[in-house]
Amino acid sequence: MAAGLPPATRPFAGAVLTGGQSLRMGRDKALLPIDGRPMAALAADVLRGAGAVPVVAIGGDAVALTAIGLDVVPDLHPGDGPLGGLLTAFEALGDHELVAVVATDLPAVTPAVVASLVAAIGHDDAVFAATDDRLEPMCGVWRVETCRAVLGRAFSDGERAVHRAVASLAHHTVPVPVPLLRNVNEPDDLAR
Repeated sequence: MAAGLPPATRPFAGAVLTGGQSLRMGRDKALLPIDGRPMAALAADVLRGAGAVPVVAIGGDAVALTAIGLDVVPDLHPGDGPLGGLLTAFEALGDHELVAVVATDLPAVTPAVVASLVAAIGHDDAVFAATDDRLEPMCGVWRVETCRAVLGRAFSDGERAVHRAVASLAHHTVPVPVPLLRNVNEPDDLAR
């Protein structure tokens, strides 16, 4: 747990989505160092710092991710984007009521953001970090039982876009400062 940060007030598991193809970056984003640490390790540290137990990486280079200290769950839907990764996380962590998910390419998210999402979920199916103009479903807390069923149906029906699949969930957002949801997709994003 990070010093000075209170853990979330209820138990939850954590998942880092690490299975993307990183086409725009040109190399595996999960292993890309930010301040000397691979982005996947930073995301896992954020989840642990907020109180997530256990924390797993979903998809990606299992050998390399294990070498940096992550427990890796093979993606059940490789190549089908983050929605497939979410469903894999729900399957792997299905004995938990709540799963916090942080994409590997959100290196500025903090443990306080994740803890605030856990505290804010209430009775909804999911809660997501958001800026004034953008909901970020890859920084959210999901109620596994409901979300697995709803997103699984959407996936089976051919949906692959998370932002459309979440429309049928009872969800809300928690505002966070724009810099905390900085997404690193391309080499130029590293300079920001």
